[in-house]
Amino acid sequence: MDARQAYAAALAALRTQSPETLALARIAAKADPSFVAAHQLEAWLLLCSRDARDFRSVGGVLERLDGLPMTAQELLHAEAIAATAGGDYARGARLIDGIVEKYPHDLVALVAGQVFDYFIGDLAALLRRTALALPRWSSADPGYHAMLSLHAFALEESGSYEEAERAAHRALALEPHDVRAHHVVTHVLEMQGRAEEGIRWMGARTPFWTGAGAASTHLWWHLALHQLELGRVRLALEVYDRRMQGRGLSERIDASALLWRMHLAGHDVGARFAPLAEAWAPYAEDAHCAFNDIHAMMAFAGAGHWQDAARLLAAQERRVALRGGANYDMTRLVGLPASRALAAYGRGDYAAAETVLRALPPVAHRIGGSHAQRDILQLTRAAAIQRRPRKAA
Repeated sequence: MDARQAYAAALAALRTQSPETLALARIAAKADPSFVAAHQLEAWLLLCSRDARDFRSVGGVLERLDGLPMTAQELLHAEAIAATAGGDYARGARLIDGIVEKYPHDLVALVAGQVFDYFIGDLAALLRRTALALPRWSSADPGYHAMLSLHAFALEESGSYEEAERAAHRALALEPHDVRAHHVVTHVLEMQGRAEEGIRWMGARTPFWTGAGAASTHLWWHLALHQLELGRVRLALEVYDRRMQGRGLSERIDASALLWRMHLAGHDVGARFAPLAEAWAPYAEDAHCAFNDIHAMMAFAGAGHWQDAARLLAAQERRVALRGGANYDMTRLVGLPASRALAAYGRGDYAAAETVLRALPPVAHRIGGSHAQRDILQLTRAAAIQRRPRKAA
């Protein structure tokens, strides 16, 4: 496979949210070290990871790009990559807006922009960008299904559920393996309380989305939420045991989110928190992403791993003291207080947990993630209210 073939395959993988995208981009970049677009795709994929290790490795890609001649479009990407790698996700996303305005068929920019708006909870930008680009596409364009599924997700997160579902189904009619479109449909079904339908629909289509790495794990997480909604705790735990044991950071986030929900509801999850906490331990002092931190704290609090919990809180405090950089505001405003609240809940100090969560600022949604993921803080507060002493309540 030569560089151009590998890059074309990487773009095809990007359209369906395949886990092979990064490997293919790297093959293309290695095969032709002057292939700017391949290096830039690798850089974007690393930046789109919530893992601090991937984020730091972007520096090596930037070194490879240094001095290479670039087209006008590639120069715009270079500026946006540099801003994002410097920790300014919001500026990076706005620079991506400029790319999409000039080059509305630039799927790499569209995907990266959606990821960073998702990371910082900017729902208005999420919808504005895809609404700008979509009318400039046609069904004859390669990857039109991916454009539809990107817009469908923006619609869903903005509360336009019926329109989002229609767009996602249009995408799936064109490409049944579009994992992003499956994700949109299960979100809609969850947000509308259609759990039975969600289980049937996802179960019938598992061959189309299973095997997509972290994206598949996330869809299994959604299926487990449908089971929980119907009170089928044993089946939700079966999903956890059979499908949510991936080693990546995204898989750990989903695992923490599911076990903590079950813990809040008073369900017995056995000894499952302990190995999950051990898997999170190497990330305890990253303080790179507040969204990661709160999910790591769920595992530490659930398992009673208070030494790791203390390491996490200390790392967040050091991060806040530095001021500036990636995710500084969200760690200061939401990540650190929310982590303290989760630790308090885990220790049984429900009054303290509820007090801290009640005091979170109105920008708490900017911690990132979807509506379905962010509601964990509200669920924790509700559980703390139920469990705190009657006098305090």
